[in-house]
Amino acid sequence: MKVLLIKDVKSLGKAGEVKEVKDGYGKNFLIGKGFAKHATPEILAEHKAEQERLIAEEKAEIVRLKEIAQKLEKAEVVITKKVGNNGHLFGAITKEEVAAALKEQHTIEIDKKHIIDKTAIKTIGEHDLDLKLGHGIHAKLHVDVQGE
Repeated sequence: MKVLLIKDVKSLGKAGEVKEVKDGYGKNFLIGKGFAKHATPEILAEHKAEQERLIAEEKAEIVRLKEIAQKLEKAEVVITKKVGNNGHLFGAITKEEVAAALKEQHTIEIDKKHIIDKTAIKTIGEHDLDLKLGHGIHAKLHVDVQGE
C-alpha cells in the first residue's frame, strides 16, 4: 500500500514523501494515528496543489519583504526623548519605540523582533540599525535621536 506522509515518521521518512508500506502498518498505525493518508491520485493531486500554493505564497512574501527593505533604506526615523544634565538620555531607545515611530512616521509596520540591536541607543545623534526581515532579507534603518 502507498501512503503520503503528513508528518515526519522516524525510520520511514519525512512529511510529503510517498512510501510503500505493508497494509497493516499503513492502515492501523500510520493512517490511524494521523501520520499519513492513503496515496490515492486525488490525495496526491491535492498535496501537489498545496505545495504549489505554498511556494507561490513564499515568492509573494519575498517580493513584499524586498519592497519593505527598499523603503527602509530610504527612510529616516526621528525619535525625541528627555535628556539628563549629563547629556545622556533617560533610559535607552527600545525596539518597541523604534517600531512605533516607524509605523507612525512612514506607515511601515515591522515586528520589534526584526530589529537587531547590537548595542542599546543611549545617546543623542544618528544611529543605523540592522533589520532582519526574514527569508535572508536584511535592511538598514537610519534613526535620528533628538533631545527634549
